[in-house]
Amino acid sequence: MDQTALMLLLCLCSSALSDELRLVAGRRRCVGRLEKKNRGDWEPVTDWNWNFTSAAGTCRQLHCGSVVSLQKDEDDNVEIVCSDSVRLVQGTNRCSGRLEVKTNQSWSSVCEKDFDLQDAEVVCREIGCGPPSVHQGALYGEAEAPVGSREFLCEGSESALLNCSSRKSSGRNSCSPGQAVGLTCSDQDNIRLVGEASRCAGRLEMLHQEEWRPVAVWSHYWDMNSAAAVCAGLDCGSAVSARKSNKASKGKVWRIRSYCLQSGSALNYCFPSDGNSDQSLEFICSGLLVEPLIFLSSSTDGVSTGRKQGSELLIGSHFSIMCSIRPQYEGGSFQLIFSTSNYTQNQTLPAVNHSALFLFSAAGHAHQGTYRCVYHVYVFSYNFSSISQPLNLTVSGNVMESMRKSSASVSASPTALIIRLVVVLLGMLGSVLLLYFKARRNQKSGPENNHHDEGSRAEGSLEEETAV
Repeated sequence: MDQTALMLLLCLCSSALSDELRLVAGRRRCVGRLEKKNRGDWEPVTDWNWNFTSAAGTCRQLHCGSVVSLQKDEDDNVEIVCSDSVRLVQGTNRCSGRLEVKTNQSWSSVCEKDFDLQDAEVVCREIGCGPPSVHQGALYGEAEAPVGSREFLCEGSESALLNCSSRKSSGRNSCSPGQAVGLTCSDQDNIRLVGEASRCAGRLEMLHQEEWRPVAVWSHYWDMNSAAAVCAGLDCGSAVSARKSNKASKGKVWRIRSYCLQSGSALNYCFPSDGNSDQSLEFICSGLLVEPLIFLSSSTDGVSTGRKQGSELLIGSHFSIMCSIRPQYEGGSFQLIFSTSNYTQNQTLPAVNHSALFLFSAAGHAHQGTYRCVYHVYVFSYNFSSISQPLNLTVSGNVMESMRKSSASVSASPTALIIRLVVVLLGMLGSVLLLYFKARRNQKSGPENNHHDEGSRAEGSLEEETAV
């Protein structure tokens, strides 16, 4: 089968599928209640297995743009909102892909040179996603459809791309497929855990139709595979526990089916339904604790300095390592792990005011290596731990150099200078007293006493020593 025949077959299949589905009772063609044809009669779709992947396929079959939202009405009928004239294709999720714009009932990619950040902001808003993070050519493969030559002039506040001013690209009719715009919008977080000191523990809530509500599950079971999907969706590690709770007062909830998670779908794309319940879901994930911090403090010449990450110490200087963590839970302990290429050592201190100080005497080459702080705490009947970034410590200099610098430091200190001055003054005073006593002795002895024997000279010497 040649390429032309294959394309014709695909078009016929797409046309046949679109004839079996439709959106009704909406404000425009690509919005409304989903109906399918069954033996010639149109019936509302109430299938609980309908999810964002199915909705995206429906939008495509109806020649609409990207799926914007999916919900059920009070009678459990599926309602879909598709964008009218823009879509992202071949992306990793509904908020990423190569941009295509519908004009004259045909889809075409957009040239990178005809698209800027303001245009991207409008597209992301139109398809119900967060602000753009990346837009560049050939990000999601080469264009299958022709690349258009239309330049958009959005101000950034428009509700739809086709509401923006535009003009024909100057100097060319098209650009190469490798320059087609690939767009990545941020996927707005619509789940959270609340009620605990950590964002990775607490009651599960979902944002739907611009309203946060607790989540209840339409099923008889909720296993750890479902809990794992929640923790992974929150970037909180693996699941530790999951349970139903009656803490919440009876009120409005968003109901979902547990198979939505068990099938591998992200929780962001689970299909919520309006409901009332006094039950909620509570989760504890392994990423409960924040990351502890590690600091080095050294003392040289009486001056202390604090440093993080890579640090260098003078051999012989005193130093300490502090571990601390943002207050979440009381108690716990800090383990300081020291490792080199040859061995690993550790020591543990209790956490006092969410920190611990490890003291070290004179630094030596044996202290060179990598230090890490690990915080341990027992909460929710489980042991949790969190490890800090590494601190790489090096020790420079040698022992003789350290002694010389220490001696020079003492000599240059104010206290040492005062002591030396006092010693000099006392020496001068002693010399003056010695001269005074000699003069008096000579006056008393006179000429007649010149015959004094060696004993007298010895007594005089004693007086001199006493004076000194």
